Amino acid sequence: MTSEVPATLTPRRRLRMTRRGRIALTAVICAPLVAGAAVTAVNGGHAFADAANAEANTSSAEFQYVTIRSGQSLWRVAETIAPSADPRDVIADIVNLNQLTSVEVRPGQRVAIPAKY
Repeated sequence: MTSEVPATLTPRRRLRMTRRGRIALTAVICAPLVAGAAVTAVNGGHAFADAANAEANTSSAEFQYVTIRSGQSLWRVAETIAPSADPRDVIADIVNLNQLTSVEVRPGQRVAIPAKY
């Protein structure tokens, strides 16, 4: 008597990868990653160059400066230098130009005024 194994119970073979198959699979997976890194590097370089050019252009410009007096705030400076503009916009421009961490200023502090005001 022979025992036959039904076709549904036959063991499946494991997939074996050859060396060439592993190399091909690695290339397919890594190609988009390498392409993405290259695009990021190229775009990042342009952004850095643009920032350097912008910095060079602003460093050659001459600004008017205001020395903060006792009791004076950026709000008062903004109202004085641009009475028709919204003081919040003027203050934001002053903060950005001077790279201030807050809107608080001290007496005796020199603050550059944007050229458009």
